[in-house]
Amino acid sequence: MLNAVIIYILLLFGVGVLSLLPVKNKNGINRSGVVIALSAIGLLVFCILKVIQGSKLIEVIRYSWSFPIGQLTFGIDPVSCLFTVPLLILTAACALYGSKYFKSGHEPGISHWLNFALLSGGMMLVLIARNAVLFVIAWEIMSFASFLLVLTDSENEKVRRSALIYFITAHIGTAFLLLTFFLLAVPAGSFEFADFAKTDYSSLQANLIFISALLAFGMKAGFLPFHVWLPLAHPSAPSHVSGLMSGIMIKMGIYGIMRILMLLASYHEWWGILLIILGATSGIFGVLFATGQNEIKSLLAYCSVENIGIILLGMGIGIVGVSSGVPIIAVLGFSGALLHVINHAIFKSLLFLGAGSVIRQTGTGDINKLGGLIKKTPKTASLFLLASVAICGLPFFNGFVSEIMIYGAGVTGAVKGTGIWLPIIAAITVISLSAMGGLATACFTKVFGSVFLGIPREQFNTETVESPLPMCIGMGLPAIFILVIGLFSFVIIPLLFTPVKTLIPTSMHSSVVETFSSIAKFTQNFNIAIYIAAVIMIVSYIIFTLITRRKKCVRMETWGCGYTKPESSMQYTASSFAEPLTRVFDIPLDVDKKDEFSGELFPQQNWKLSSKVNDWVLNRIYIPFTKVIHSIMSGLHWVQCGKAGVYVVYIIATLFAFIIWMLLIWN
Repeated sequence: MLNAVIIYILLLFGVGVLSLLPVKNKNGINRSGVVIALSAIGLLVFCILKVIQGSKLIEVIRYSWSFPIGQLTFGIDPVSCLFTVPLLILTAACALYGSKYFKSGHEPGISHWLNFALLSGGMMLVLIARNAVLFVIAWEIMSFASFLLVLTDSENEKVRRSALIYFITAHIGTAFLLLTFFLLAVPAGSFEFADFAKTDYSSLQANLIFISALLAFGMKAGFLPFHVWLPLAHPSAPSHVSGLMSGIMIKMGIYGIMRILMLLASYHEWWGILLIILGATSGIFGVLFATGQNEIKSLLAYCSVENIGIILLGMGIGIVGVSSGVPIIAVLGFSGALLHVINHAIFKSLLFLGAGSVIRQTGTGDINKLGGLIKKTPKTASLFLLASVAICGLPFFNGFVSEIMIYGAGVTGAVKGTGIWLPIIAAITVISLSAMGGLATACFTKVFGSVFLGIPREQFNTETVESPLPMCIGMGLPAIFILVIGLFSFVIIPLLFTPVKTLIPTSMHSSVVETFSSIAKFTQNFNIAIYIAAVIMIVSYIIFTLITRRKKCVRMETWGCGYTKPESSMQYTASSFAEPLTRVFDIPLDVDKKDEFSGELFPQQNWKLSSKVNDWVLNRIYIPFTKVIHSIMSGLHWVQCGKAGVYVVYIIATLFAFIIWMLLIWN
């Protein structure tokens, strides 16, 4: 399988390079997207068959490397294979969608598909890299390619600013990534992951490695407070790029944290506690920030912050379960986290693709200007609704399956946990996850109701029609997996056994087998209940249809409210829908509200209410901090005086400092 993955990466890079060749028809550039989609589907089928067959998924290939710091080492194991599946699904869906996303006259530059191929190939290379230097190179390919894709509409000043912020945060993460590998490599005496795993790190070294890795990969994962680039970069990028970045690229941060955990001999309990605190904070604030947004892609970006928080909750409770010696908590926590990696990748990409379809067909992503699109774009509306229900964690869909497993870990820890911390941490997990689910339901009720229901709030210059067929197929691919995982979880969950076992110490493997056996039995019974409920709902709908089909149906305008000629202004807007919720959470949020009510009983103008939840982490922490840094750097301009003699003195002083440092080390 590893050979197939390497060939796929080379094929991606080859297709990207070929897309640079001049073509007579600009639409021919987008054919590269179709080729990328077909190649991803081919490898996806092969990968899924390998997993189902239970083939040995641990492979390592080494090539000679001219650098003196290690070998060109590739490898694949159950965890990297699990991350490969959503990567291939989204690469295929987003590439096919992107082949028709750009309208005539707005085609991307010739390097667009090269950057897309580099992004997908770079992520795949991250998953199979087994050498620190190779990992960093792959990480930089992924980061730089995504930066160029965010910069697609480079003539827009806002896009350039967003891309710059993303570029800076990405490379702050890279700096901590280098520190992480330095802390791993010095005691190991090697840059090979296999040597890292054999090294017995002290408690202090392990703690420093974990903190550094959390900072490095947290910048990419985008959990709070490292999320500031997400709501800027995702709305700026083309929607198929946003779907790929939010769906799977930010999961490379989660993969990185898991990979570091696998390289360390044992877990410390406070690591899990920290992840749970970060997950709860990120999840709750992420969905609150999302609820107050009026731009559809910004809203979806903040929902990524929330779902990364859910994954952190699962990882955290899993680590606490291992540290406390309770296998069932560890298994449920890690299983829920890994499955939610796949689930969020699938439904979030579909949401971004659906949002892109709306923006493409209407020319705007402002929720307050949209409405009634379910009549004009029924396919997009249906698929967006499917993903909205899935992200809320409701039954019959994939989001419910992973979240119920994390719930199970929390409830088990709260009931059966011993000591002081486990019951408290488990209770925090359950309470925060419940809050996220309720707030997410309110958030997506607002989005779907405001965008697709009611009547249009504004008239657009172009006629709104359904998206082209390739875009609909691109949205349909993740929709299939939403239903498959939701309705056939008894088949999916056993496939998590090997990846979860990789994350749990060997001393607990016998208990893991028993725990998974119990989970499999429960899942089968639960799926039977799901099928019975689905049959009851279908039969009830058929009976209702038969009873009412002969009755005369009177159609009225939506949001009539007793008026004979309702206007679009009589509807709830996105701002007015979210206002009661943002008012309740006014203290932890930074709400910018504009109320244009004159106070008259019969005002001449409509009462207008607009509100937006600002990101206080960006406005009150990052921006003031950067101003301080800028002030300090401005005060050091005298260092760069432009005189060659002074620069020679700098060089000599630095050389002497290194000589003294080396003498101290040798002594």
